[in-house]
Amino acid sequence: MGIYLNPGNDGFLESVRSRIYVDKTGLAAYTNELINTEEKYVCVSRPRRFGKSMALKMLTAYYSRGCDSKELFKGKILENADSFADHLNKYDVIFLNIQQFLIGSKKQDMTEYLEQEVLEELLEEYGKYLARQDKGLVDTLKGIYAKTGKKFIFLIDEWDCVIRERQNDEKLQKQYLDFLRGLLKDQPFVALVYMTGILPVKKYGEHSALNMFWEYSMADPEVFEEYTGFTEYEVQKLCEQFDMDFSETSRWYDGYRFRRFHHVYNPRSVVAAMKCHKFSNYWTSTETYEALKVYIDMNFDGLRSDVVKMLGGEPVQVNTLSFQNDMRTFKTGDDVLTLLIHLGYLGYDQEKKEAFIPNREIAGEFENAMSVSGWTEVMRVLNSSEKLLEATLRGDEKSVAEGLDKAHTEVASILTYNDENSLACAISLAYYSARKDYLMIRELPAGYGFADIVFLPLPSAAGKPALIIELKYDRSADTALQQIKDRHYSRSLEDYTGDIILVGINYDKNSKNKLHSCRIEKIK
Repeated sequence: MGIYLNPGNDGFLESVRSRIYVDKTGLAAYTNELINTEEKYVCVSRPRRFGKSMALKMLTAYYSRGCDSKELFKGKILENADSFADHLNKYDVIFLNIQQFLIGSKKQDMTEYLEQEVLEELLEEYGKYLARQDKGLVDTLKGIYAKTGKKFIFLIDEWDCVIRERQNDEKLQKQYLDFLRGLLKDQPFVALVYMTGILPVKKYGEHSALNMFWEYSMADPEVFEEYTGFTEYEVQKLCEQFDMDFSETSRWYDGYRFRRFHHVYNPRSVVAAMKCHKFSNYWTSTETYEALKVYIDMNFDGLRSDVVKMLGGEPVQVNTLSFQNDMRTFKTGDDVLTLLIHLGYLGYDQEKKEAFIPNREIAGEFENAMSVSGWTEVMRVLNSSEKLLEATLRGDEKSVAEGLDKAHTEVASILTYNDENSLACAISLAYYSARKDYLMIRELPAGYGFADIVFLPLPSAAGKPALIIELKYDRSADTALQQIKDRHYSRSLEDYTGDIILVGINYDKNSKNKLHSCRIEKIK
C-alpha cells in the first residue's frame, strides 16, 4: 500500500466512522459499467465541499488491490449490486491529488515532480518486470502492462487546480493538459479514469486537449445526479435523526435542480446544520465573498440586471455552451453566469436553460458581495424592505406606495419596468426582507388564475398574516384588488388558518411622476 499506488481504504473508513455518513456507494455500480469501455474517461465537476473527495476515497477503497474492503462495504448500497464482487479490490489504483503536486513542486516543474513521486512507488512494486528503470511514467506503465497484463484505474482529485490557481499561466496550463492527455488518452493500461474538480475539462484552441472525457457537471450531471449532493429523501432522514425542521432545511440548502432529481441539497451545509443543530451560512463561510464579488462586478451584457432579477425571484436565460471552462476567459454575461453555476452560486434548470439563486444561504452571499461592490441602489432597496413590509402589515397604503416609488427610483438604472413581469420582479425585491419569515411564491395557481406574488408564513413565523399581491401595469390598484376577489385567489390558502392581507398594486408609467398606487384589505 502506497500514497499514490493502491492507497488502501483508510480514507473511506474515516468517512464511514464519521458521526454523519450518507451512503453514496451506489456510485461505484455506475463506474463498474464504464470499466474497459469507450466511456471509461469520466470527468465529474462539482462545487467545493460537495463530496468529490469523499467519493474518491470510496472508489479507492473499493477498487484498490492489496486491501480487503469487503467488511467496509457490508450493508452498503453497493453490496447489493450484481457487479460488486467482480471488481472488489481487483485493480491497481493510481490516486493523484493534483493540488498536492502543485504545492509540493515549489520551483520544480510540477509534472516532473508528479512523475518522480509516482514512478518511485511503481518501480518498488513492479521494478522486477522492467528491463530498464530509467523510463518516464507513460513508458513504465506500458512496460508493466506488457509484462503483467494488469490495467490501472486512475482516480484524480482537484484536476483543475492548475486552471483555477494559475489562471494567467497559459504555458503551465497547456503543459499540464498535454501531460494528462499523453498519460491517459488511448493508453492500453487504462481501465478507468475518474477525475474530479470544480470546472469541466478546459478548452483551448479549437478543441479540448482532453476531448476523450465524458463530462458530468452542474449544468448536466446526467447519470450522476443523485451523487451530486444530498437528495430530498436523504435530507428527510437526517432531519428525523437530528430533530431538525425539514422545511427550514430545504429553504436554507435546497435548490439544485436536475432532470430526475428536482431537489438536491448542499451536503456540506446540511451536515454542518445537523451537527450544530442550527441553520446558518456554513458552505459560504468556507470561502470569503470576495470570490463571488469579482464575478458579479463584471457587468457583461447587463449582468447586474440579471443578478437583480434573480434576487427578485425571477430566473434568467443562460447559454452555457460558450463557456471556456476556465476562470478568466469571459466574453459574455452568459460565461460569467455559467461559471457561477459550476461554482454552486447559481442553480440551473437544464430543460428551461435558466439560472436562479437556489436558496437562502446563497442569497445571503450575494447580499454580502453586493454590499461591498458599489451596488448601493440595490442595497438601499433591500435595507428598506423591512419598513415596506411593516407598512403593508398595518394597512398603510400611502406608505407602501411611497416605498415602492422609492424602490423603483433606486433600481431604475439596473432594472427597467417594461411589463408586469419586470414589475413583479421589482416588487419582489422591494419585499426582500419578508423572506426571513415568509415563503415567497411567484405565479401561484389560485382560484381562477395565478396570483402574482404570495407570501406564506413559515412555521417559525406562525401567527403572521399571509399576503396575496396582485400587480397591474397602467391600470389601477382597485382593479388589482378586485381581481384577487373575483378570481378567488384566497382559495389557494384554504388550509391556512390565519388572516390574509390582499394587496393590489398598480404602476402608472403614463402619469407625470410615474407613481405606484396601492390598495390593501384584510380578510379572515
